Amino acid sequence: MLRFAEKQGREIFMIGAREIELAGRLADVAGGVIRPFFRANFDHEAKADSTPVTEADRAAEASIRAILDVECPTDAIVGEEYGEKSGTSGRTWVIDPIDGTISFMAGRPIFGTLIALLEDGWPVLGLIDQCINRERWIGVPGQGTTLTGKPVSTRACRELAQASLATSGPQYFSQHDGDHFMALAAQTAHKRMLFGGDCYNYALLASGHIDIVVESGLKLHDFAALVPVVEGAGGVMCDWNGEMLHAGSEGHVIALGDPARMEDVVEALACNH
Repeated sequence: MLRFAEKQGREIFMIGAREIELAGRLADVAGGVIRPFFRANFDHEAKADSTPVTEADRAAEASIRAILDVECPTDAIVGEEYGEKSGTSGRTWVIDPIDGTISFMAGRPIFGTLIALLEDGWPVLGLIDQCINRERWIGVPGQGTTLTGKPVSTRACRELAQASLATSGPQYFSQHDGDHFMALAAQTAHKRMLFGGDCYNYALLASGHIDIVVESGLKLHDFAALVPVVEGAGGVMCDWNGEMLHAGSEGHVIALGDPARMEDVVEALACNH
């Protein structure tokens, strides 16, 4: 992995074919594990935070980790189901085997496997894989984003009032964050607002179908893979204060198809998180 130009004061890295191939292979293996469980009978339970976890989540993450343990033994791993494994290389693979477990359990094919590679805490490679529809977005800032091998790009948005806004659901906001989200929503094309979708919303934004996604309470495994996909397609991701996302970000997330609208969205949220 080679270094290339600085971005907003930080050095970013050139991802090579090996990392892209490996990410794709990890997604292939995870998809092969997940598909037999889809719309089938399987065990599930609630985690400590009341979110559900299924047999498929755990089996898919285990399959990814088994490959990384062999092929990238010095890299760290952060996964939703099996936690953190330390490393010495400065690189971290971040895994969410099924982002959108509730949709998966309901038989809705809008969940995704998220795989990210971080260099010194910054996302440099991201993959969103929807294994039922056989859709795969791979993004690298500075190198572009593809959907199943074909380049995609975000769309322009002339003004906030014309923007389509999406989020996973109002139930995921605290009262405080929800109030600020609705303040933003009131300035967008709110009758076209979309609820549900998890990572799939960000993939659709990267493909030019949605203008803004805003969420709070996300963890690293929820957003790390999304950043390179959105930014590789010409969009931008940041927190609610307009700061770039990294391993230490607290999980208030904005994704914009048109970076020109960043100031408008941050001002509309007016939250100072």
